[in-house]
Amino acid sequence: MEKITHVIVNPLKSLNLLSRTDVEGLTSSGGDLLALFRHCALAILNTDSVKDDAEELLTDYVDFDVRLIPQPRGLRLELFNAPPQSFVDGKMIRGIQEHLFSALRDIVYTDFKITAAQPKLPSSAQITDTVFRILRNARVVRPDQSPQIVVCWGGHSIPRQEYDYAKHIGYQLGLRGLDIVTGCGIGAMKGPMKGAAVGHAKQHIKSGRYIGISEPGIIASESPNAIVNELVIMPDIEKRLEAFVRLAHSIIVFPGGVGTVEEVLYLLSILMHPDNNQAIPLVFAGPESCREYFEELERFLVDCLGEDVRRHYRVIVGGAEDVGRAIRSANDDVHAKRRATQQAYYFNWELVISPDLQEPFVPTHDAMAALQLDAHLPKHELASALRRAFSGLVAGNVKAFGIEQVRLHGPYQLSGDKKFLSSMDRLLQMLVRQKRMKLDQEKYQPCYQLVE
Repeated sequence: MEKITHVIVNPLKSLNLLSRTDVEGLTSSGGDLLALFRHCALAILNTDSVKDDAEELLTDYVDFDVRLIPQPRGLRLELFNAPPQSFVDGKMIRGIQEHLFSALRDIVYTDFKITAAQPKLPSSAQITDTVFRILRNARVVRPDQSPQIVVCWGGHSIPRQEYDYAKHIGYQLGLRGLDIVTGCGIGAMKGPMKGAAVGHAKQHIKSGRYIGISEPGIIASESPNAIVNELVIMPDIEKRLEAFVRLAHSIIVFPGGVGTVEEVLYLLSILMHPDNNQAIPLVFAGPESCREYFEELERFLVDCLGEDVRRHYRVIVGGAEDVGRAIRSANDDVHAKRRATQQAYYFNWELVISPDLQEPFVPTHDAMAALQLDAHLPKHELASALRRAFSGLVAGNVKAFGIEQVRLHGPYQLSGDKKFLSSMDRLLQMLVRQKRMKLDQEKYQPCYQLVE
């Protein structure tokens, strides 16, 4: 396998990214922070990869290493045995270079400035403050801009037709001056960004924003795509999801796998919370070929959460211009409401997010088996429990920790209400049939068992 055996990398925007104390703390932290940065750096250098197995990536580049070289004006990075696709004629692509230092910025800031000062069990308000401070430090939150951020969720393992559709949607959004936030990977995460870049270019918008939000557990299986021009690494999946919804002025969901269903359940748990009077415009969108997908997804949501769930979203099949107009109108409504109530444009502080959606869920077999998928739960709590179940399925599919857990202990076992399990099984079978679980379907093995 071809590799870049050795290269020195300098930061592009700031040579004083870290203080000397920061560098000393990073190099003397027992290796944990450096190992975390190495993991994220390898994923970033693996940009636009066609592999979504984190363990396979780490195995292919087991000899990859990154070292920090302190300098009087900051530091440089020394890389060994790096993936070659991030280089042109031996020089690193500038966007990748920026992403490397963005990851270093977020990891160091989170650990030194936030985690070290927080109690072991932070309150809900402290967790939200953490999300805001990380985004502010990354200069993602900008108080001087009106609501124009569209969060796009969807799968990385999608056919060409769906990718082209997501690109057409992005084009319509870009023509209307809207910016894109995604999970930063390929597929339905890359498509809207690529389309929006063309739309922005046609409108002579030179400040178009293509924000990618990731976290260490998923970044290796969803390496940042080449369109991302602002990358943020959140500490865990829960803070990543909170960052999405706090930033969003509207959300589009394209067809995807278990990770997309997790995101939908997370948002619905918030929207169905009795203390929430905050609505986030939500559109499910896909080409005509995805009609079955949305019918099955909606059937699952109604079976588990009741008919009332339908009022929180709109389904648009086909019609890229219809989606563009609907989202532009929704963002204008958000603008008017926040202005009338004196709320911040750049961060939705008023949104109520329950602690159970903020606490990191570690998908061990015991934790998965203990989930309460019970019809007697309040709907927002049931949606939260289902979100955790799908989070575990994501881990078992593509995250190194989950893959190792399943290898050691067998498939996760989920139990609960018979109707819920039947509907979940039907949805999961459709995702398998439509090849939405992994890029390499030959390597897909179910990581779960549903037990009544």
